[in-house]
Amino acid sequence: MHDKGDEQVLTLVEEVLAARAARKPSPHTLQAYRRDLLAITRLVAEDPATPLPLATLPISVITTRALRAAFARFAAPRAAASIYRAWSTWNGFFTFLVADGIVAGNPMSAVDKPNAPLPLPKPLRGEDTPEQLLTAVARDDHRQRNPWPERDLAVLALALCAGLRLSELLALRVGSVMGRPGERRVEVAGKGGRPRVVPVEPELDGVLTSYLDSRGRRFGARTVRPDSALLVDRQGEPLRRGGLQYLVDSCYRRAGITDRVPRGARLHALRHTFATRLAEDGASASEIMWLLGHASLTTSQNYIDVTAGQQRAAVRANRTNRALVGLFASADRPMIEPDEG
Repeated sequence: MHDKGDEQVLTLVEEVLAARAARKPSPHTLQAYRRDLLAITRLVAEDPATPLPLATLPISVITTRALRAAFARFAAPRAAASIYRAWSTWNGFFTFLVADGIVAGNPMSAVDKPNAPLPLPKPLRGEDTPEQLLTAVARDDHRQRNPWPERDLAVLALALCAGLRLSELLALRVGSVMGRPGERRVEVAGKGGRPRVVPVEPELDGVLTSYLDSRGRRFGARTVRPDSALLVDRQGEPLRRGGLQYLVDSCYRRAGITDRVPRGARLHALRHTFATRLAEDGASASEIMWLLGHASLTTSQNYIDVTAGQQRAAVRANRTNRALVGLFASADRPMIEPDEG
């Protein structure tokens, strides 16, 4: 009789990743899952106490004790967020194995994990930076080979005015933008398989219409079918991850705002700018959660909390406040003198 405890970890990793793929995560997310699963597996296999060949490592060796030791070594050079992500990946891995009857229980509850703080929003710095970026990119730049300002503006506008993630932009079809004029909306294939619909205001609708018209002139109307990729490169091929990142970086350079882009944010800075401005203009956490496709209301509330702190800091920086210091001789003096008459 086959002992399920002898099943190889690497085989099970591929089975779990194949099952996860049914939820349609981005290729980047699947790669992150694989890296975290393989990194810990490799540390277990290399443990001096029980060295075993990685290729034949059985699942029975992945005990609570082995996981604790592996995560301790994994954590040493890494940030808390990376450790927390790896812990979550392994927790999901064992949840799958328990459901399939491969292992009797999930040992991850006995493996310590750090508290992963919510990452702070990283919008573009500067009050008018988004407007400067859009204005600069809309101009024909003759220094570029084969400039296409209509396409570049459409990419930036979808991120700044609809808050789309990189993977969501790449997944858009021409037919994703639907509805009558004045009632346009874009259907988004969100993170974790969560679809959502984001309203498209007339200004953004105009930008998208101008882009599709220019695309028809470049490559022919037949290339603008409903099932065609919405965003394409200068050869008319669907944009890929690297190409989209390069496009956004080049737009920052052309607008001269690279110093106002938070480190490591790139395209995500545009999405964060969308969310931050929603919060500044009074949107509720639930509205932000729906528009951005967050899984947790806590993530959306973070934009409101940070915005409130930024507003207080701005008020505190107002030099008029300093003029109030010392106006009264005593801090105990009442603001309004009692009426003695």
